[in-house]
Formats: sequence, structure tokens, C-alpha cells
Amino acid sequence: SHTGLLLLTSFLLNMEEGHASPTRLVCDNRLIQKYIGEAKDMEKRADQCQALPVLSCPVVLPLVDFRLQQWKSQSNESKRQEILCDLSLLVDAVAGAQRQVPQECGNRQLNQLYRHASSFLLLLQTFSWEAGPQEPGCSPRSAEHTHISGIFLTYRQLVQGKLRFFFHHLAKDLCT
Repeated sequence: SHTGLLLLTSFLLNMEEGHASPTRLVCDNRLIQKYIGEAKDMEKRADQCQALPVLSCPVVLPLVDFRLQQWKSQSNESKRQEILCDLSLLVDAVAGAQRQVPQECGNRQLNQLYRHASSFLLLLQTFSWEAGPQEPGCSPRSAEHTHISGIFLTYRQLVQGKLRFFFHHLAKDLCT
């Protein structure tokens, strides 16, 4: 339905450079490519940080791999809920890691990741089509990690995978 679209256009996604409206984010393929590029950059920069500690208290990250055929058959709403679950777990993991990384370089990268992931979280909360009951609570498949690189990898896979395909699919309905 287009009621979701009206809500969306009034909401702006506040990423660092430039403000992309959700509709533009969905309809302009270059934007998601830009966010994928940024995710790769963050991952690369985090890898270059010297002496990143191993997390003494492991963080729980969502397993974001998926089977495309199965994913395509889900409703937009269930995809949205699934990505929201993944993102909220990821945002919590980033926050948990931040507390354990006093080192400046790593902390800066985690900060940026936190902002990006939170922006997507807010953005997806504004997409909603079905005014029906909320899906049952989140229980995404997850795994514990003690290496910070795993957090950046998970975010990149999520943006490159589920998020990109979700927007790609939405574009068919929203962008005429």
C-alpha cells in the first residue's frame, strides 16, 4: 500500500554525508552501493587498527546468511522484521564492544558502525505496511564473537545481503 510510502517520504535517513529519503534510498540503487562501500571501508579501517583487544566478554551477533529463494518468498513485512531483529542485535553487540575497546582507532570505527546501524534501524522502523499484529519477538540465529572484526563483517554481510535485496524488492513496488 502507499500509506507506508507517505510515512516514508516524511522521514529522512540521517547518514553522515547527505540526507537520503527512504524512497530515494530504495529507488536510487547508487545509495545502497554507497552504504555497502562504507561498510567495507569501516571493516578495512578496523582491521588496520593496531592492537585491538580480544573481547573478554563475547558479543552476540546475528547470523545474517540467508537463502535467496526462501528470502524472496517471504512478505515484505516479515523481511523487515527479520532485518530489524538482526540490526537490533548488532547494535547491542556494537555497544557491548565499545565498552571493552578503550583503544581510540577501534572505538572510532565502532562509533561510526553504531551510527550507521542505528540509522538503518530507525529507517526500517518507519517502513510498515501491515497494521496487523506485530510479529512475535525476535529470536534471530546468533553466535558469540570475541573478535571485533566479526562485528564489522556481520554488518557488511547484512547490508550487502538482506538489506540490499530487501530494497531491491521494494523498488519494484515503490519506484515506477
